[in-house]
Amino acid sequence: MDRRDFLKHTGLAAAGLLAAPAVRAQGSWPNRPIRMIVPYTPGAATDAMARLAALKMQEALGVTVVVENRSGGSGTLGGQAMLQAPPDGYTVMGSASIHPMARYVMKSVPYDPIADFLPLARTARGPCVLVMDPRLAPRSVAELIAAVKAEPRRWSFATSSLGAAGHLASIEFNRAAGTEIEVVPYRGSAPALTDVAAGNVQLMFDPVLATLPMVRGGQLRGLGIATPTRTPLAAELPTLAESGLPGFEFYSWYGIWGPRGLPPEIAARLNSVIVEGLHQPDMVSRLAAQGFEPVRETIPQVEAAIAEDVARSAKLLQIAQFEPQ
Repeated sequence: MDRRDFLKHTGLAAAGLLAAPAVRAQGSWPNRPIRMIVPYTPGAATDAMARLAALKMQEALGVTVVVENRSGGSGTLGGQAMLQAPPDGYTVMGSASIHPMARYVMKSVPYDPIADFLPLARTARGPCVLVMDPRLAPRSVAELIAAVKAEPRRWSFATSSLGAAGHLASIEFNRAAGTEIEVVPYRGSAPALTDVAAGNVQLMFDPVLATLPMVRGGQLRGLGIATPTRTPLAAELPTLAESGLPGFEFYSWYGIWGPRGLPPEIAARLNSVIVEGLHQPDMVSRLAAQGFEPVRETIPQVEAAIAEDVARSAKLLQIAQFEPQ
């Protein structure tokens, strides 16, 4: 499935302006359009998840939410644009789990992704799947590990970007399996998965949204899914844990951020609107069909979850002796 198909399945177009609701009378917040900056191009999962959140904000708040794609600088141009706006609740950012990892994977970042940004909500998460060039012999994780140890230079991991869930899952695989498979960064999931399917690289961890359709279409072989137990979404895939890597669990998640200094009542309102909107039954079903599950957390819970995620990820990068690039 092309990433743009997600937009079709979620019923959203890639246009920057969602259908405009009636504007509220002048007065308390919000009384004018809200801008949601997405630091990546239209059509990818980050963009699609941000648009779903924007739609629910718009429905609940009664004002237009304009989605503005500001790609470049590995996501930093969009982050800068949001921080240049006043902390008044009229500019937010839709990004992904890679955002708080910026300073761990890039040498130069024009802001502190933790100290300068207030996480308003984690919108949804999707598990990573280990996929392989289907022409290769291994049909299980155990067979893969044996093959890698027999011919270590033959194998490499593709990753959509440095600091992404798939990159970190690749590092954890090497640690847990006792292998040293090279990790090759790409600019996005689509070119990386294309190269795995073509045999230019052999392996990749990437969220189920992009991988599962290619597995079922025969372009890739699925070896395992990084969930604690098997999921009905892909019941045919064993977990990495049951395949000999206990505790192996990796998700790509998406979220909405505002600037620090945002009034607490506005931040709490945005959290409630986004969380409740994405937990509506029709939205839960729509997300599940694409391999996602919505996340229900208060802002303190979001901050705690991100802190835990960043600590784990930073430790993995340290184990791998990764140097920011």
